Amino acid sequence: MSRFLSRPLLVALSLWLAAPLALAEPALPAATIRDLEGLQQRLTAGERAVVAERAAAQHTRLAAGNAADRWAAALYAQLAARAEAAAGRHAAAADHLARARSLVEPGERHDRWLRREAELRLAADQTARGAELLEAWVRDHPQERAPRWRLVRALAELGRWGAAADWVPAGGSLDQQALAATVYQRAGRGGEALARLEARLERGADAATWRRAVGLAQRLGRHARAAALWEAGWREGVFAGREDLERRIRLHLAGGTPARAAELLEAALEEHALEDSLERRRLLAQAWEAARDREQALNAWRVLAEASDVAQDWLALGRLAYAWGRDATAADAWARAAALGDARAEAWLATLDSAEALD
Repeated sequence: MSRFLSRPLLVALSLWLAAPLALAEPALPAATIRDLEGLQQRLTAGERAVVAERAAAQHTRLAAGNAADRWAAALYAQLAARAEAAAGRHAAAADHLARARSLVEPGERHDRWLRREAELRLAADQTARGAELLEAWVRDHPQERAPRWRLVRALAELGRWGAAADWVPAGGSLDQQALAATVYQRAGRGGEALARLEARLERGADAATWRRAVGLAQRLGRHARAAALWEAGWREGVFAGREDLERRIRLHLAGGTPARAAELLEAALEEHALEDSLERRRLLAQAWEAARDREQALNAWRVLAEASDVAQDWLALGRLAYAWGRDATAADAWARAAALGDARAEAWLATLDSAEALD
């Protein structure tokens, strides 16, 4: 038998049949090769505990020897790691891989074992150490997306939001986009969080995600965007019902489209989609006023004042009419307010009388 490990065994002893290994390691005695092959066969047959114990003992015996012994010890340690991992003992498997890594020079094999050890430690709930190892690996392989997402999740579990945000890749599945949005939001990078949420919306998302995107846009002060998102959700059938309709109206009002808010509210009141109330009539008047539609605004304020018969509403109508040069309307409104006992209305009427006298 050759004094070198056969290629099938080399491949099997690499990271769970990862990639072919370079044949640059020291030559091994034939007895060692036979022992490794025998343990590999026993592991394939399901003798995990026996293989783990024997391989660990061989590693301990050989680790302090010459170059060939140390190479054999690394292979035994990796074989023990495979056996422990197959039995679900991830922490023990990771420890064996750490021992194996310590016996080989930096390179392709060391690199693969580093990644596998990181994955095993994460599986063993050794999140801090696993994230540390995986970050070291990802730093040299930034193009590998799956490990980067695993690193992002691990750092998020540790509450290291800023570090997690730095490693978020572009794109991703719906679940990954949700993770990215959470990471960016918790890291204080709201704009990027909103972009990830919007990417989810484009690919189909539930109402909770739509609401989250709208809420985030509002918190970022992007009120027009919040209104546009809610409008899109409404048209998609995500939002429905009285509460959602009222929020749609208020978002348009806050988002710089008060005329649209007024049109929606007016239609809702006429169609009884929303209950007619003084509060909603006041909101309608404010919306038309914000839209600077003079006829609609003055009419809405008058309807409200007549319905409420509150001096404050008549006073507001008078001020708006006066500002827009509708002195007759202003005088009538202030007279109504004065009749209800509002002293401020008397002062406004005096101002109007003075202005007429100057004319």
